[in-house]
Amino acid sequence: MPTPLTFAVPKGRILDEALPLMARAGVVPDAEFHDKKSRALSFACENSDMRLIRVRAFDVATFVAHGAAQVGIVGSDVVEEFNYSDLYAPVDLGIGHCHLSVAEIKGQQTDTLPSHLRVASKYPNLTRRHFEKLGVQAEVVKLNGAMELAPTLGLSSRIVDLVSTGRTLQENGLIETSRILDISAHLIVNRAALKTDERVAALVDAFRALVSAETVPA
Repeated sequence: MPTPLTFAVPKGRILDEALPLMARAGVVPDAEFHDKKSRALSFACENSDMRLIRVRAFDVATFVAHGAAQVGIVGSDVVEEFNYSDLYAPVDLGIGHCHLSVAEIKGQQTDTLPSHLRVASKYPNLTRRHFEKLGVQAEVVKLNGAMELAPTLGLSSRIVDLVSTGRTLQENGLIETSRILDISAHLIVNRAALKTDERVAALVDAFRALVSAETVPA
């Protein structure tokens, strides 16, 4: 029996949207996966030569890039932030839509950018690249949550964070001032595994066919 294929998925909203698509591609987790009381991170699948691991979104990319998992699903923000050479994102799944934006305190935005800014974000690489294009040196304060507090408490003048409806920004007195990246969830694979394991290529073909079928006009 071949070594089980490891499929990494993120916790949260993307996973909820991905599960129906995964099922149609033949990736169906066992009952324990849906048990909200379970603290397990690795799960069997109905397909006996595959297992799922459920980890944080940033860790999905790391597991796949280093070959610990061969396939995964993650937002394009994570793919762009890490830019791993061993990571390939062949299929845009058309789910998990949001965008990455710069936001600051409403009423304090200006038309002229200073040469140096302090920005709070969990995306240091994307943040620096964005401001470099504008001729601004960004000092990034790494935060993993509660981003909206940073400007109001003086930790930074701006934040770079994911935006879906914009309600969280509004409720915390912030306003979106520029958009960096439109985001959707992608199927990602390890490049070496794609070349050496036909099961990986078959999964890419299955997901690509599903997405193509959903985008063809009726």
